[in-house]
Amino acid sequence: MSLKTNETEEHPVAIHLSRRRFIAGSGAVVAASSLSGCIDTDGNDFGVPPEVPVSPFGKTSTALEVTEGLDLSGKVALVTGCNSGLGYETMRVLALRGATVIGAARTAEKAQLACDSIEGNAIPVVCELADLQSVADCGAAVRELGLPIDMLILNAGIMALQELEQVNGIEKHFFVNHLGHFVLANQVMPQVLLSEQGRVVVLSSSGHSFAPESGIEFDNLSGETDYEPWKMYGQSKLANGLFSLELNKRLQGTGATSNCVHPGVINTNLGRHFPWWQKIAADLIGWSFMKTTEAGAATETYVATAPALEGYGGYYFSDCNAVNPGPQMQDEALAAQLWDVSLELTQGYLI
Repeated sequence: MSLKTNETEEHPVAIHLSRRRFIAGSGAVVAASSLSGCIDTDGNDFGVPPEVPVSPFGKTSTALEVTEGLDLSGKVALVTGCNSGLGYETMRVLALRGATVIGAARTAEKAQLACDSIEGNAIPVVCELADLQSVADCGAAVRELGLPIDMLILNAGIMALQELEQVNGIEKHFFVNHLGHFVLANQVMPQVLLSEQGRVVVLSSSGHSFAPESGIEFDNLSGETDYEPWKMYGQSKLANGLFSLELNKRLQGTGATSNCVHPGVINTNLGRHFPWWQKIAADLIGWSFMKTTEAGAATETYVATAPALEGYGGYYFSDCNAVNPGPQMQDEALAAQLWDVSLELTQGYLI
């Protein structure tokens, strides 16, 4: 259907570093600045969309708090990356509020363990975003359930691979974070459209600001020219936002919507590819500027469930409120071009 379609490894040297000695050292300053590569957009210069309802929630709100009082019985959510971090907390809270959650993880074992460990109704499925056949198979399995999807939460991702890695000749950040979810959304869109008001929530990041000045390097999707971890991560996060923007445009008139979110900076296993010294810094001083996982999951959970947001689509949310992310993320021509290129790259895996 084409819509108008681990843990963190600990380096041995950490044993010899006391908290006081590490923080006092100049290395901590460098580490903190590096770890803020996807820092929150507090005080962004682009303002807020005045037409979107303002929520009573903010930076420290948790997923439990933003869903307090909601009865999601009879609702169905599909969450990718359900086995850890924000995906796990999002799945846990939605199920606790009564929703049936289809939890997608890279392996059957990870999906099953995650679904078995929460209170409520959860259905495990396998979705390896680096393997488009696995993504297509996941989509087919979800369609076979015959359930409307009220909340499609595209949460999983990778970040800051230190060396160039490719999947089918495509740089891996772009492939996993964008193309994998592009295919999954296409595969399950018939189920989203069965819902009275299906909501697609795409995890982007303020790290999209590290994308190239051109926005998307369509002539360098292999990543072989001037590979930089944060640039390629930023490009993939920009792609997430542009995908959501174009998807929402194509959903006009259906009752379904798409929004993207910046969850904040959280010390999850998303940072498993950081150099060892950055991992240590995150553990030792991350508390000073990072959100908890419970707070990190709040924005995606809020956008997926808030009654006040019914019918609102095409926006970028941070700290549970809509903000203007800047011109690149609102470039409709770039979003349309990305959609067309993505169709070409994933043909054979779409319905």
